[in-house]
Amino acid sequence: MINLRILTSIFILMITSACIPFVTTVKDVPSSSVTQCTYQVVNRYPHDSKAFTQGLVYFNQTLYEGTGIYGSSSIREVALETGKVLRISKLESQYFGEGITIWKDKLIQLTWKSNQGFVYDLQSFRRIKSFKYPTQGWGLTNDDNHLIMSDGSNALYFLDPNTFKVLKTVYVQEGSQPIEQLNELEYINGEIYANIWRQERIARISPKTGQILGWIDLTGINKSEQNLNQEAVLNGIAYDSKRNRIFVTGKLWSYLFEIKVVC
Repeated sequence: MINLRILTSIFILMITSACIPFVTTVKDVPSSSVTQCTYQVVNRYPHDSKAFTQGLVYFNQTLYEGTGIYGSSSIREVALETGKVLRISKLESQYFGEGITIWKDKLIQLTWKSNQGFVYDLQSFRRIKSFKYPTQGWGLTNDDNHLIMSDGSNALYFLDPNTFKVLKTVYVQEGSQPIEQLNELEYINGEIYANIWRQERIARISPKTGQILGWIDLTGINKSEQNLNQEAVLNGIAYDSKRNRIFVTGKLWSYLFEIKVVC
């Protein structure tokens, strides 16, 4: 004969369990919730194959590029259609140039391991001042309110564009998995686009949470040159906001591509 007290306890346990809501944690979110996209090449333009591209910006119908390598680092104004370098300012040989962005009438450039960035007058390329930061410098963009900087980790630093002080830090993750090696950056329609070093894909990141919103798979876009030189990796994203055009290139690539994102 079953004990009435045991039956009552089991019944209460069943009722109580049924009333507990199911809580979805970050780990429970399926990867399918992240948008997976590919690309279509719309146009292909010449690009200086000696340019070790570290930063790329399209501003006021003009393409600007920052290049790296000690002794060869520079900022450039480039003709999109021909790839011709219209203006260039070279860094001192002790600096390895990294990401760039345009802030109002200024061009801002990071360096890799020197913990130092530079501010230039956009019209003349005259260096106005320098500033310090405690990490390495990799990618740089802005959201019209902050400068946004990467350092090769999964951190994105939001800087005051006047004082260059870090106002907040967002850590990039896909679910609970940190996404590191964040490299060149571009702010596009409320999202941060980021190259992942040595990967043929671009991450679309929420600037508020750091969560990955989607991936753009660029496999094979410049396969021949990447096969010839392991350093010729994807790195460089620029956005033409007026005509809604996205441009991508890479280090030591002979071409810059205008792409359409296909999801």
